[in-house]
Amino acid sequence: MFLHSVLFLVLWLPLALAASNYVNTTRSPTTITKGANISKPRCPSKCGNLTVPYPFGIGLGTGCSIDPSFEINCNTSFNPPRPYLGDGNLEVTDISDSHMRIKNWVAERCYNQLGNLTEYSPAYIYLPQNFGFSEMNKFTVVGCDEVAVISGMAGRNFTSACVAICSSKESVIDGDCSGTGCCQTSIPKGLQKFIITMTSINNHTKVWSYAGCGHAFLGEQDSFTFHKANLSDLTFLNRTIENVPVLLDWVIGTQNCTESHKSNNVSCQQNSRCIDPDNGLQGYRCTCFEGYEGNPYLHPGCRDINECNQNPCDPRGICTNTPGNITNLKSCLGFGFLTLIIGVTWLYFGIQKRKLLKLREKFFQQNGGLLLKQQLSSNEGGMESAKIFSAEELQHTTNNYAEDHILGRGGYGIVYKGILSDKRIVAIKKSRIMDQDQIEQFINEVIILTQVNHRNVVKLLGCCLETEVPLLVYEHVSNAAKLVERCLKLNGEERPTMKEVAMELERFRKHNVQTWIQQEIPQKSVALGLTTEEPDLYQVSINSEFVIGEFSEQNTMESCRYMLSTLLAKW
Repeated sequence: MFLHSVLFLVLWLPLALAASNYVNTTRSPTTITKGANISKPRCPSKCGNLTVPYPFGIGLGTGCSIDPSFEINCNTSFNPPRPYLGDGNLEVTDISDSHMRIKNWVAERCYNQLGNLTEYSPAYIYLPQNFGFSEMNKFTVVGCDEVAVISGMAGRNFTSACVAICSSKESVIDGDCSGTGCCQTSIPKGLQKFIITMTSINNHTKVWSYAGCGHAFLGEQDSFTFHKANLSDLTFLNRTIENVPVLLDWVIGTQNCTESHKSNNVSCQQNSRCIDPDNGLQGYRCTCFEGYEGNPYLHPGCRDINECNQNPCDPRGICTNTPGNITNLKSCLGFGFLTLIIGVTWLYFGIQKRKLLKLREKFFQQNGGLLLKQQLSSNEGGMESAKIFSAEELQHTTNNYAEDHILGRGGYGIVYKGILSDKRIVAIKKSRIMDQDQIEQFINEVIILTQVNHRNVVKLLGCCLETEVPLLVYEHVSNAAKLVERCLKLNGEERPTMKEVAMELERFRKHNVQTWIQQEIPQKSVALGLTTEEPDLYQVSINSEFVIGEFSEQNTMESCRYMLSTLLAKW
């Protein structure tokens, strides 16, 4: 794994350093008005508050536009002057690299309390060639007794209806256009003409007190948010016309880029490229290369952006502008390298952790974990079950198997002292070997031994199967071990009296009668790794003769003698 990470560093470090040297600045959505030349020579570029970039041009028949359909009629009878598209009545409010915004046209129907129609005006917009209604518009109906139909012509044949009704004023929810007080629906791309017609279901007689009028319009979705107050707002029509524009797509020519190149009729200038927009219109547009801005339709084309004026790196860095990019030889490099190191480190440890989890899962299945879970679930509600400990839990319990937690060493493993989360002190046996051919026997013995509850037998609490060799968790034997430890003291006053020894032996001896579990146990616990070359306190070897019945005095004394000899050997 480490070699893989090193290889990753070797392969990706040069690329990352190169990326840190060159920082692409996100191009503004509108660069067409940022060049040195916005309009053709001797052509005005402003009409009132609107900047008019080429291929559009101000004036009808002046030759300032690329095509008559791109002419902007600047009506100076208003103050400030108002720009209109061509010789029509569509007032233009904005022109960007790919879109145009025009003021809205809204259909309206109003009624009096008796249900008589007092106001009615349909809405329709016809666009010239090279323009279409953007998919980012929504057909919207506002009212409580309205049925509105939008019919599309030219570019796309399209018809859709929207119904807005209200059961009560309280049923209307702000921001919701799902049909109660407000209804919205989408339009297809490529639509160039539409007409909106409206009708009423009950002539507003049931909703007149809070909704005397209904309105329908096509408008930019992000510019309109419905409010229940719109239903009774007498200024809704004018406010919508002024504040909710219609978004238009535009293209130049009548051919796509491939066809235009073949006919040598592409208007894209230097440092720009031809693109085929996906808006349903026949034609193309020009766009500046990344890192460039300006008008791609006018000579000399797009110019390089000096990103050092907006240097994203440390001001103390050495910034060098390059075509379309910047190079910062100090700070950008340092930041990019630091980011790379952090990223690689995170990736390395993430992969290591994932590998560890997979390895633990492999060991768990290899050591009979699924069989143990099955046995435990079948024994649910019966006698006390074995607990399955996680490797992480036991590692934490023993302070990562620290030396000062070692209780002793047997022929086949080491026993550690641990403290569980519930403050219980346990002994954890870490064996050195495991016979994979006896997994089933091992699992059965774990199930059996966790149910053994005899004073002369150290109780097995559970196991951990997420390691290569399973870990066994026993109760911690302390009193007898401490007594034996005192017996080994050189100072006579520190050693226990005969009375204390006799009392401890008596405690073992008193357990004369004990009911055993109803299952035969193998004579040697080989699968558990408990048969060792030297005595082991946490080793249980149970004779197969001990089935259901009572322990005799002799058996109990033998167990006691075994326990004491084991303790002596341990200490």
